[in-house]
Amino acid sequence: VVVAVVVVAQRGGSARGPSGREREEERGEGMVAPVLRGAGRLPLGVDSRRSATLAGGGVNRRRVQHSLGSRRASGPVTRTMATTVRPFEFATAGRTVFGVGTFEERAGALLLELANREGVDLARQPLLVVAGSSGRMVEDLCDLVRAAAGSIPIPDPVVYLCPEGEPTVASCRECTALASQAGCGLVVAVGGGTAIDTAKAVAALITNGGHERDIYDFLEVVGPTTSGPGAELTKNAVICAGDVKVSMRNPLMLPDLVLCDPALTLTMPRSVTAHTGLDALTQCIEPYVCNQSNPVTDVLSLAGIKCGARSLRKAIEDPSDVAARTDMALCAMYGGQALANAKLGAVHGFAGILGGALDNAPHGALCAALLPHCIETNVKVLETRVMQTDPALAEEGLRRYADVAAACLGSKGASVGDLVAWAIELVAFCGVPQLRSFGLTDADVAEITLKSMASSSMKGNPVQLTQKELEAMLRAAM
Repeated sequence: VVVAVVVVAQRGGSARGPSGREREEERGEGMVAPVLRGAGRLPLGVDSRRSATLAGGGVNRRRVQHSLGSRRASGPVTRTMATTVRPFEFATAGRTVFGVGTFEERAGALLLELANREGVDLARQPLLVVAGSSGRMVEDLCDLVRAAAGSIPIPDPVVYLCPEGEPTVASCRECTALASQAGCGLVVAVGGGTAIDTAKAVAALITNGGHERDIYDFLEVVGPTTSGPGAELTKNAVICAGDVKVSMRNPLMLPDLVLCDPALTLTMPRSVTAHTGLDALTQCIEPYVCNQSNPVTDVLSLAGIKCGARSLRKAIEDPSDVAARTDMALCAMYGGQALANAKLGAVHGFAGILGGALDNAPHGALCAALLPHCIETNVKVLETRVMQTDPALAEEGLRRYADVAAACLGSKGASVGDLVAWAIELVAFCGVPQLRSFGLTDADVAEITLKSMASSSMKGNPVQLTQKELEAMLRAAM
């Protein structure tokens, strides 16, 4: 369960269409609660929010310094003189509150604190609570806010329950009209990625013309993309528009506050625990081995891999295991931070396209079915074709896969073969079927592969794979 809060600020500025920059971001049944503050209007057509750096859930932030040795440089320091680390940026939520029980203990007070800081009068600007179709936790959140308010009169929140499935243009329009007409000042999402992305889109639209503005003015087509844990730490909202997915995105859509309470996940069904957990684990592995990793995402990715590898099975076997649920909450959070600041790879490159082509195929299950075969294919290509043409790239890629194997199996001596076998066994334990069971046929392989090759996630794969290599990978997962 995710709780997201957006303060809606009505300030001046102009809005225009979105940028053309593409990056596939993730969304899903995560366990982290973002709070977003509206602060005006973006030139890109969404409302602005302050962003700040964060190392969430106990990850220690490190200062990465250039080491120049004992000699002083007599001229400008070049990248090759200073370090082998390529320049990078890292952006995430401004504040994180993590811990079992933090929802019940602090959610109400945090909402009132945020409203007070941003000048939102909840007596005149009611809460809009956006939730999944079940409405789980909505009344609990409302009670916590009322209790924190004490004698302060606060009207009943306006509640919008998202239809089952992913956010759509129609549902975002409907929710935006509801929020605009009620004059809502805080948009609060309780649930998974659907609630969070809907809330992000609604908050952006309210400050840029509300329900009278055409949502398509702010959307860019990115093709079928993915859904998985991490929406609370990404800078976009992914919305279904017919048979394609479109994105409202801007770096300033990152949340100001993330509240993560693993206790909220104790009642998740087995299948949801398995699918979202596998997705979270994949979203830690791919940023670590991708071609756009950086020192910060490396730390987060490895920490997430270790959490997910040791605790996913435990969380499935015993849903009440708080320690395992906490590990999986961290895995999801670390993965969201990593993918938002690095890249993904062939697993998500395929999964996004497959998700748009196959009905009722859980994104996490698609990722899980593909993961072992993606690892095997990438390693084989690194050991052969890439080793002949670019030995340095091949060695670095193989080193990273060895790190993943050690993290997953808890042994420095673990091989990539051990990693593949471990992944296949974990996927089977989670009850994930092969892709053919979701309706994928041999006749679909070529078209799916061609579409996947153009996806943003595929561009982050550690090695560029040929169509033939990708088709073989997809067939192996069938």
